[in-house]
Amino acid sequence: MSEELLIRYCSPTLAGLKTGNLFTAEYQSVKQAMEEITRLNQFFVPRGLRILPMRVMGKRMLIYLYRPGKLEQDFASPNVGDMLKAMGYPWGRTEQCVVCLFKRLRKNQEFPHEIGLFLGYPIEDVQGFIQNKAQHYKCSGVWKVYGDADLARKKFRQYRICTENYYARWKEGCSIQKLTVASH
Repeated sequence: MSEELLIRYCSPTLAGLKTGNLFTAEYQSVKQAMEEITRLNQFFVPRGLRILPMRVMGKRMLIYLYRPGKLEQDFASPNVGDMLKAMGYPWGRTEQCVVCLFKRLRKNQEFPHEIGLFLGYPIEDVQGFIQNKAQHYKCSGVWKVYGDADLARKKFRQYRICTENYYARWKEGCSIQKLTVASH
């Protein structure tokens, strides 16, 4: 997996603006991909991030880069907790929720729609997506918006500017290590 993929798809998470990102990476062997993920985690974990392989699809792997501390904050909301509990997640144990998501992704062909909660999307948008079957949204960008469209557009713009900035800096030779913002 290349640094370029991480920059293109995960800059807002690397910058500390977003809880998590998902992206797909091609690989030559599962062993090679797992070695790369282990190497990346040696750098990311001390800085408050984690990268996990979530699903293998042929020669491609779905990768989740996230900030466990930020996910813990997101999941502290009682509304999020109620939604996760209703869906069978072990709410109150964030890492176990990630394991549960991992199992659901591995077991089912289609994405569990609550995945938006693991990426930092507003609960009203995740609920709206599920209830409306991805229809009747107010606007879309990084996700489909059913709640505050103005706030979402601001976030979309912030994420786009962050990604453009990170990509330009990376192309100029700035390492992913220097671009990653540590959290405590």
